[in-house]
Amino acid sequence: MRKLRYHLVDVFTDRKFGGNPLAVFTNVRGIGTGTMQAIAKELNLSETTFVQPPKDAQNDYHVRIFTPGQELPMAGHPTIGTTFVLARERMIARGEDGTETGTLLEEGVGTIPVSIGWSGGEPGFIEMRQPLPTFGPRIEDVEAVAEMLSIEPEEIAETNLPLEVVSCGVPFLFVPVRSAWAVRDITFRLDVWERKLKDIAPPGVFVFTREVEFEGSTVHSRMFAPGMGVWEDPATGGASGPLGCYLVRHGVVACDLRADITSEQGIEMGRPSFIKIRILRQGEEITDVRVGGECRFMGEGYLEIED
Repeated sequence: MRKLRYHLVDVFTDRKFGGNPLAVFTNVRGIGTGTMQAIAKELNLSETTFVQPPKDAQNDYHVRIFTPGQELPMAGHPTIGTTFVLARERMIARGEDGTETGTLLEEGVGTIPVSIGWSGGEPGFIEMRQPLPTFGPRIEDVEAVAEMLSIEPEEIAETNLPLEVVSCGVPFLFVPVRSAWAVRDITFRLDVWERKLKDIAPPGVFVFTREVEFEGSTVHSRMFAPGMGVWEDPATGGASGPLGCYLVRHGVVACDLRADITSEQGIEMGRPSFIKIRILRQGEEITDVRVGGECRFMGEGYLEIED
């Protein structure tokens, strides 16, 4: 039997038992895709990552990301959490307090640059650069989306914002909602998604409102992806870059040259998460998308598999 060691971290939080938990396997040479998928299903977290040697020597590591149901080409909290583990385990260069170092991770969408701030000899704020956004299509059937979320159609329609798919590597359907109480009361209906929206919308449905619970937050968010094996996600970095692009493009957040946005998520799940988003723009063109946050180490363990 072979023992595979993993690290468990909470991502996008400044405290234990907050944010989004992640399992990181740092030595998986010779492990096949089917075994990785089975491990992710066994652990049943939103995502599990597997670190391998890079395919391009200019990069530091190749990272594969799995939900319980499928492999992802890119994701936010796995990128941030994996970088945290690599830095903590001295598998990438450490920096002095107050300095910043970087690493290059290969993912399914290409190379992802990640920066690491250092505090007290440990990795602090970690920020990834995401691919530039693609917009569209838009979903016109407000009533179907409202039915899927078990809310009144007016809660969506009266925002005067579109139901739009945006991707910075992974597509999500963005749903603006007028009030925080409506967002809190959402009951996601998988049957409606499968019957009315599965063929025209991505499996990730990201809901947000400008009514927030915490001072300093810009939006209050929830993300549902039962089609990906994740009923609800407490912190979705892969959707946060596109969220920032959506907010800037539609004038929800002002952005002459730069917008700094905080998305609070996971509140309804009892796992408060705070995701920092930075959008740079020149004219009407978005030129840089960055997503970051802090992590907390929770523990480690191992799985036994047949070698």
